Amino acid sequence: MLRIVILGAGNVATHLFQAFFKAENVVVAQVYNRSETALKPFSEKTKTVVSLDELEEADVYLVCAKDDAVKSLAEKIPFKNKLIAHTSGSVPLLDVSKKNGVFYPLQTFSKEVPVDFSKIPICLEASDENSFKILQNLAGSISERNYRISTEQRKSLHLAAVFVCNFTNYLYRVGEEICEENKVPFEILYALMEETARKATEKSPKETQTGPAARGDQKTIDQHLEQLKNPVFKEIYTLLSQKIATT
Repeated sequence: MLRIVILGAGNVATHLFQAFFKAENVVVAQVYNRSETALKPFSEKTKTVVSLDELEEADVYLVCAKDDAVKSLAEKIPFKNKLIAHTSGSVPLLDVSKKNGVFYPLQTFSKEVPVDFSKIPICLEASDENSFKILQNLAGSISERNYRISTEQRKSLHLAAVFVCNFTNYLYRVGEEICEENKVPFEILYALMEETARKATEKSPKETQTGPAARGDQKTIDQHLEQLKNPVFKEIYTLLSQKIATT
């Protein structure tokens, strides 16, 4: 049985807690956060603390904090002979304890949106092989997809994730605005969005590219540019069309 402490109460911490709470071989001994209010959702199921001095001994301390706060929080954990791991995609493997690790679930999280953790890939890294095995067991308790990923590889994954998630979602927002401006239900595009994602994951985005730029249909491109009144949207459309056409 692995005994863990979660430090943080944000989106990642919330979903990890929910997943570990259901796991058979994991006990979430405590959840730490400076805000007592933020800890209320956890307090009915486990111990919660607002002071690092109140932390108990555990096998793993999972630091689920914003990227710029990960190191400073990890350094304050009083148990330097225990495994301390963070959940950030862009922060390197730290040197804050005798045992250090990374436990990075590659997914976008919102507190109110449930996720199936068994399908979420977890990227693992550790300062030593024994610590890696502990993290591997911890990851295996909630996910079927666990990968040994180095700091440099994880940085590349994080960058790629911005393109396939954050930038793509912004383009969804552009499409939504165009629909709203023209009084067209955005939900009509849902099936197309789902099919595009399905094809990109089953094959390759390079093989499945479609649209006027891929066909060399300049007449349609010009028509679309004429329709776009927002100069930012027009600039994005032009740039992406050029890149699609040349690749």
